Amino acid sequence: MDFIDLRSDTVTKPTPAMRKVMAWAKVGDDVYDEDPSVNRLQRIGAELLGKEACLFVPSGTMGNIVAILAHGGRGDEMILGNLAHTFLYEGGAAAGLAGMHPHILRNKADGTIPISAIEQGIRPDNVHCPHTRLICLENTHNRCCGRVLSPDYSDAVGELAHSHGISVHLDGARLLNAAIYLGVSPSVLTRSADSVMLCLSKGLGAPVGSILCGTQEFIAKAKRMRKIVGGGMRQAGIVAAAGIYALEHNIDRLQIDHQNAARLVAGIKSIPGLTCKANDRNEPSVQTNMVYFTVNGSALGDRTLNAAELSKRLRAQGVLANPLGSDPNQMRMVTHLDVNQEDIDTALSALAHVTRIGGN
Repeated sequence: MDFIDLRSDTVTKPTPAMRKVMAWAKVGDDVYDEDPSVNRLQRIGAELLGKEACLFVPSGTMGNIVAILAHGGRGDEMILGNLAHTFLYEGGAAAGLAGMHPHILRNKADGTIPISAIEQGIRPDNVHCPHTRLICLENTHNRCCGRVLSPDYSDAVGELAHSHGISVHLDGARLLNAAIYLGVSPSVLTRSADSVMLCLSKGLGAPVGSILCGTQEFIAKAKRMRKIVGGGMRQAGIVAAAGIYALEHNIDRLQIDHQNAARLVAGIKSIPGLTCKANDRNEPSVQTNMVYFTVNGSALGDRTLNAAELSKRLRAQGVLANPLGSDPNQMRMVTHLDVNQEDIDTALSALAHVTRIGGN
């Protein structure tokens, strides 16, 4: 069976054109800075994100932990949201590898942390307290329905942090989705961050890899941290070429994914027992390519129907979607370049079918 895969935008596969540039990529030893494709990708990435320098890393998680290692040390503290990917889904790397103490503040529904809460969370200069070294933001924010942080908010966090001598790291795994949604240059969203990580293997469609950007001094330190965690690569130009192709061809088309996500939300809202809610400011329930919705089997007279059961029934219909583990009634679907409008309509038909009692 050919599945319509809406589990994540990480499931995308290289297109024939991308595979071609990978096959013919010029390569060298990247640990010696001799891989021309990696070097070109890093120049493109730095320019795109408005930073002095860039480092190619195997994954977004590695990009984040390398940044944390470069910004702070054992016993220091980092401020981040309770729904941040770095806090929830990166294996405790900040504490386990960097020895950084996480200071968790509550995310609002739009992905922000109130500026006042961040300010109150900054530690005083007191021997009893860890030093606050880093504030981590996420844009777009995965667990907050793919919502976008505005330039004004990011700038306000940066201004507060820098006034206290604190650095800001931006987990920008899907940053280009945010830039497309807002209609701004990516560098507008990164200008107040000291470092930023961008994934190439999500909506951009590369098979592997992320980039980490910052000052020359920061990237020199980050490169050492990359080596420590085993991220030094040799003839990495084969995968760097895919990243170059992605940045040159697949940014503007992210708008198609957003349109498909909006189509998906409109269809879900018409299916009894499924709910996509706007946030507390009554904004649209989808901004980018991530769709979260709630399953209410009781309202349908089907007490067996929760997110896990819905996922099981959808798989039998050829549609893959993940339940959100922390909430038995919440589902997530993510649009991407391997899903078209026809696939969205087919997925909606499957949803309508399986939410009938027993899926009959």
